[in-house]
Amino acid sequence: MPDEPPAEAIRVLLADDQALLRSAFRVLVNSEPDMTVVGEAADGAEAVELARRHLPDVVLMDIRMPGTDGLAATRAICSDPALSKVRVVMLTTFEVDEYVVQSLRAGASGFLGKGAEPEELLSAIRITRAGESLLSPAATKGLIAQFLAQGDPEPWHDGTAPAATRLDALTGREREVLVQVAGGLSNDEIGERLAVSPLTVKTHVNRAMAKLGARDRAQLVVIAYESGLVRPRAE
Repeated sequence: MPDEPPAEAIRVLLADDQALLRSAFRVLVNSEPDMTVVGEAADGAEAVELARRHLPDVVLMDIRMPGTDGLAATRAICSDPALSKVRVVMLTTFEVDEYVVQSLRAGASGFLGKGAEPEELLSAIRITRAGESLLSPAATKGLIAQFLAQGDPEPWHDGTAPAATRLDALTGREREVLVQVAGGLSNDEIGERLAVSPLTVKTHVNRAMAKLGARDRAQLVVIAYESGLVRPRAE
C-alpha cells in the first residue's frame, strides 16, 4: 500500500479533456509527498462540480475543452464564495495564449505552458498554494500589452470592471508597491527596491488586494495595467 499523503498535503484537481495528459499529471503530482490529486475532470462543467465537491487547493485547468471551456469554468469557480480559497492555474499550449489574460481576469492565479518541465509544474502548484502568482516580468509585459491592444476590457469575474477610480482607495505607498507587483517582482525584490522589509511589502500587497477586490497578485497585475497605473513599454 502506498503511503497516505499528509493531512496538510496540497489538494490538486486536474481538468483536461485529454485522458493521457491527466494520467501523466496524476502520476507526477501523486509522486510528491506533499501533494495529492483529489479529482479529474474532462471538461469545464465537471471541473466546477468537482471543485465544489472536493474543495481543492489548486486546479490545473486546460483552457480549451469541449462544452464548458476552461475560461468559463474558471469564472464560475472564482465567483463562487464557497470556493474562495480555491486557486486556478491555467494550462496553455503556447507560452503566449490569447486567452491567458482573460483567464487572469476570470480569476486565475497564473498560467503554465503544457510543455513545462515536471519540476516547473510542481513548483507552480506550490507557488500558487502559497498565494503567489505565476507571472514572470517578461510574460506579464507581453500578455498585458497584447490584451490591452484588443480594446475594451471585459468585466471582472465578479461582474465589475476595474477602473482608475478604484485606485483612489490606495495609499501612496500601496500604489508604489502595486507598480512593483505589476512588474512581476517578489516581495523580497520589492522590499529591496523600496528599502522596507518583505513583511511590510506583504502587508501593503494584502491591503491593496482587499481594497481592489483582487483574489491574488495576478489580478493586481491586471488591475494595474487596466487602470493605467502601469503602461506596457514598447521594446
